[in-house]
Amino acid sequence: MSRQIHPTAIVDARAELADDVKIGPYCIVGPKVCIGPGTELMSHVVVAGRTTIGARNRFFPFASIGQQPQDLKYHGEPSEVVIGDDNTIRENVTINLGTEGGGMVTRIGHRNLLMAYTHVAHDCCLGNEIVMANCATLAGHITVEDGAILGGLCAVHQFVRIGKFAMVGGMCGPTKDVPPFCLVSGGYQPGLSGLNLIGLRRRGFNDEVITELKRIYRILFQGSGTMAARLSQAESLIRSEQGRYLVDFVRKAERGVLMHRRGGRSRS
Repeated sequence: MSRQIHPTAIVDARAELADDVKIGPYCIVGPKVCIGPGTELMSHVVVAGRTTIGARNRFFPFASIGQQPQDLKYHGEPSEVVIGDDNTIRENVTINLGTEGGGMVTRIGHRNLLMAYTHVAHDCCLGNEIVMANCATLAGHITVEDGAILGGLCAVHQFVRIGKFAMVGGMCGPTKDVPPFCLVSGGYQPGLSGLNLIGLRRRGFNDEVITELKRIYRILFQGSGTMAARLSQAESLIRSEQGRYLVDFVRKAERGVLMHRRGGRSRS
């Protein structure tokens, strides 16, 4: 299939475009942009900066990719945005360049869905198969691991990690790390409310692994004593790589982790 560029689009001659890229009406593509095969910019999409986009991505109208970060410390350093394959970037999504203070790159993996008005700030690193619902917002330096779901209007504090297959409820504002496999609820005073059981079963987690994660959850997030003591107790329950991952995630959490909400109903 031949390249399709609408006559109203402005594409810098120095941009690198695969042969079958589609660029719709009123799009703007800058000189340091590289776009891979099968990717489509529908209309009114702006791709600027040092931005590399992989294969078969779809950008809906008014997405703005690779603009300068909203960080007063940014001073024009040659940072990047790197986007993988098979992502869906919906209307009015913004993804900003990285900064010198954060590794110089904002990175999006593969097969992610970023719904309308979502924001990915400088130096964020998103894995694969993540869903960000409408208006979900990531501050700078955030890591979101594979399979996580961020509800609409949630706002995640800078430097937070969100673990694999976690689910952050709508309008939540996590300021500490979100452990893998867990649910977060409670709005702007969020806490854990159990395991993401539906998500885990959809991902093929068997009953044995889920039972192990339940036991570890109760010790780490509902138990008593110091976190060091809880981690030591949880170690004795580990039988699977998922259990090991959950314990190691908590042990390495520099910001601390969200705990089970007092008075909240546990689903684990």
